[in-house]
Amino acid sequence: MTRTSHTTVELALAAEVNRLGLTATPHQLERWRAKRWLAPADQWTDPATSALRREIVHRAAWLAALSRPGRGISWIGWMFWAIDGTEQTAALLRQALIRTIQLPLRQAGITLCQIPQGDSDTAFEARQDLAARLLQGRRAIGRDLDGLLRDHAGTAGIALPEPRTVSNPFDATLIRIGARLLTGGMADVSPEELTDAWRSVWTGPPEQLDRINAAHLAADTAGTDLRALSPLAHGLAGLVRALERADGRLLCEAVRACTKASSTLMKLLLERADVETLAELMDDVMWDQWVRTGGMAPASRLGEAAITLSTVQYLLVPGWAEDLHRYQDRMDRLLAAPTAPTPDGRPV
Repeated sequence: MTRTSHTTVELALAAEVNRLGLTATPHQLERWRAKRWLAPADQWTDPATSALRREIVHRAAWLAALSRPGRGISWIGWMFWAIDGTEQTAALLRQALIRTIQLPLRQAGITLCQIPQGDSDTAFEARQDLAARLLQGRRAIGRDLDGLLRDHAGTAGIALPEPRTVSNPFDATLIRIGARLLTGGMADVSPEELTDAWRSVWTGPPEQLDRINAAHLAADTAGTDLRALSPLAHGLAGLVRALERADGRLLCEAVRACTKASSTLMKLLLERADVETLAELMDDVMWDQWVRTGGMAPASRLGEAAITLSTVQYLLVPGWAEDLHRYQDRMDRLLAAPTAPTPDGRPV
């Protein structure tokens, strides 16, 4: 099939991006438009002046800066979909999140429909077997970001805020419980098993874990099951249903917030990773609830999983979205603060 010749506006946008010191060919613009990362060509110019819209040039320049031969732009493409917030981009975003959240199943050769439902012994045992398959060949993570920072700080004699929860959220004990929660939800893990798993790696104040247990006991006495409020109450199937049913505008809002927060965190850690900044970041509940478990999001499958986890928490965990916005304000203030001068009087 003969390729359609490029239009004047396509050539103009490519030239404008190239003028900024970046490379964008009309063929690339065509691909970005097909992926819905860039608006349709009839929206590129101002109707009153016929000049290229500034935001279109800015978006194309961003895409040119991010594009590398043979590599995708990962979740950053999701960010563009979320910013545009159209019905089409919300649908693409929903598909990407649902596909990503099922990645552990695909890696184990399992489909969601293979997970049996019901409380029979046969169904329970089948779910336990599937949970074991999820863990086969999985590489253990020795220390997470928090543990690595504390190791380095201890060697250098630097005091950081005391640990407030677990030594490593990716500890093998917790991961085994997590696999069972994915396949069967909270019904497949007893309260005692869950408590024992947390206690085995708990490094925060002992009374904090005791208070959590007491709250669950009090709720049980009152006829309320707090575990039913967990995002994993119905396992991975419940998470998929939640993403399928989420309002498109709220879904875009969640991804905008989570991608912005991850980008800000990465910038802070790369440019302002001094002791004072780290101490302030760590001295907040969101260090444990977000940074350690999904805040770090490289442009890769791992980063896509991190953004997906954050999005699910934003949508389903009461108060989590408000805490993320508060933490975003804190990170913005840290990023905007002047840097300390060097001995010769220059900024760091």
